[in-house]
Amino acid sequence: MVYTGVPRKRLLMVMPYSQFVRKAAEAGFEVWAIWDPSLRDRAYLDEVAEHARELLLTDFSDEQGLRDLIAGTVRAHAIETVLHLGSEESMGPAVAAAEALGLSPNSAGAVHRLNDKAAMRALLAESGLSVVRAEPAATAEEVAAVAGRLPLPVVVKPSHASGSRGVALIRDGADLQEWSARVESSGLAGPFLVEEYLKGPEFSVETLSAGGTHHVIGITAKQTTGAPGFVETSHIHPAQLDPSDASAIRAVVTGLLDLAGYTFGPAHTEVILTAGGPRIVESQTRLGGDRIPLLIETATDFDIEAEIFRTLAGAPVRPPRPKHTAAIGFFFLTPGRLESVTGLGAIRALPYVHQLHFPFAPGDELPRTSDSFTRHGYVVVDAQSPAEATERIARARALLRADVRESVTAAPIGALL
Repeated sequence: MVYTGVPRKRLLMVMPYSQFVRKAAEAGFEVWAIWDPSLRDRAYLDEVAEHARELLLTDFSDEQGLRDLIAGTVRAHAIETVLHLGSEESMGPAVAAAEALGLSPNSAGAVHRLNDKAAMRALLAESGLSVVRAEPAATAEEVAAVAGRLPLPVVVKPSHASGSRGVALIRDGADLQEWSARVESSGLAGPFLVEEYLKGPEFSVETLSAGGTHHVIGITAKQTTGAPGFVETSHIHPAQLDPSDASAIRAVVTGLLDLAGYTFGPAHTEVILTAGGPRIVESQTRLGGDRIPLLIETATDFDIEAEIFRTLAGAPVRPPRPKHTAAIGFFFLTPGRLESVTGLGAIRALPYVHQLHFPFAPGDELPRTSDSFTRHGYVVVDAQSPAEATERIARARALLRADVRESVTAAPIGALL
């Protein structure tokens, strides 16, 4: 049994970010929260607990323990809806437990068909929508055999990972060898997906579904490092698109959500606009990362995080109209020991800067950038146009001056991406 859409008031959230608990409470819900204490420090968990009726802690890697805790909490507190909006790793068992209790806004199958890259690719192939030639590989060793059966270059990615981890363009044997070593050193296990390389500009599409109707909240233009790692360097919202291209992107994304049977909540879908039309890269049943919700709010005054809970409470979804341009630019510094940093105050003082994040202090080690999790912070700005936004990001980056003692073994950043 799946939740039918009647407004609920007692809400159990698994892995809710602190602002989710606050915004759910503001929408009229009593919230119980479940977190894995190994994933966040005590101060953050205290923020989660501040607006929750109760914060419950468990090990997310213990799937049965998580399911038992969800069931026990539901029984103890007459919970009416169970929701997971966090990362995909613990979403599957949480949604399955909620579905078994008749309290999930979505079926576990729908969530799996979107979050699992291989399952999503198979679903699209069966339907003839956004067809991309691809084959699964159970292990890193099998990737070589699969890549040999597809025309090069190909893209290889873990079926379950996020944040550009383990993603690479394979053009030849040397690329495959480098990728294999990188995956082994990072501990990324299979399964993997090997698929044809899609050429064209990339976009993120944020949707909010209610009652099986999918509302496109916004389309964001993405810039990446390109091959071989495809790490995002900046985003601009809203994307400047020809109306026909925007319509085609909306259609392919909502078509995927329909095929998957997704009925409620946010989804984040990445699309490449190829010469043959839009092709879906991947999709997740959560909000987009890289502060895309903040970009949407900055450009439109639409708080998509709060809207999730207003929608859950029965309010209709009203997609926003952009008023400004918003952009995020990430910092990419030389890896090594940070000796000193200047310019942070000057960046914050810029009137168009909405947020600056630089989580390092002198003495810290700056990691090599190989995925979204090892970039060196970001700045969010508003502007009147994409060109002005790009200029403002460049100005903020130029103000950040970091003196780094480069590691002896550090390779140039471009070589690692």
